[in-house]
Amino acid sequence: MRAALFVSSPLELLRACVGYQKSGKNILLRARKQGKPQQRNVLMQSDDPLAIPLWINGHAYLTLAPAFLDVRNPASGEVLRRTPLCGAGEVKQAVVAATDALPAWAAQPSVARAALLAKVGEAVSAYAGHLAQLIVEESGKDGALAAAEVADAVALLRSAPTGDVSAVLAIVGNAQAPLLSSLRLAVPALMAGSTVVIRPSPETPSAIFALAELTGRCGFPGGVFNILQGGDVAVDALRAAAGVSLLIA
Repeated sequence: MRAALFVSSPLELLRACVGYQKSGKNILLRARKQGKPQQRNVLMQSDDPLAIPLWINGHAYLTLAPAFLDVRNPASGEVLRRTPLCGAGEVKQAVVAATDALPAWAAQPSVARAALLAKVGEAVSAYAGHLAQLIVEESGKDGALAAAEVADAVALLRSAPTGDVSAVLAIVGNAQAPLLSSLRLAVPALMAGSTVVIRPSPETPSAIFALAELTGRCGFPGGVFNILQGGDVAVDALRAAAGVSLLIA
């Protein structure tokens, strides 16, 4: 199995891990390796753009994927960060986390699930400008449209419509609406008691990853909301995964 790290980082993942550091700057992560309880400092120094982590079982999850996709600013062509193109191993980790979390999440009263989603909505509102900027720089979307997408995401999280399936669901997002394309499917599923594994577009991965960290900060149980980075191979592996009841794109 490829090496991986679970990373417990501050909310600066929204600004640091989702961005990249110029030459000579260090990234200090508090990490623990594959379930071991002890923590150690991992000091990385690189001229390269940072890879976007996955979000599995309530933690940022760094993996040595076989390949990466450059995430470019459509306006300038600048490489902002890199998306790991994950495969079956990472899919298994995410699906196992979602499967393990399902019984307890489904057993929670719907009012408790709605309260957690509303709390995430408030956190997204507090970081609205930053999230909109991530959408602009990766998708090329107009700033006003990006801000409107974030506002729609906040409204969705606050209203929390309820779906009718309680299961492990896989969701495939798109680059046209990096945040909202996934949330429109995820929020009703979460309200119904489902757990989710989201594969965002590899071209626009950062906004939904930033939101995933906010779910952790807002008290979401580990494994309920998972982010799997990757391309078509990841989607195919999700489709074939035994624990996934439904894949929605």
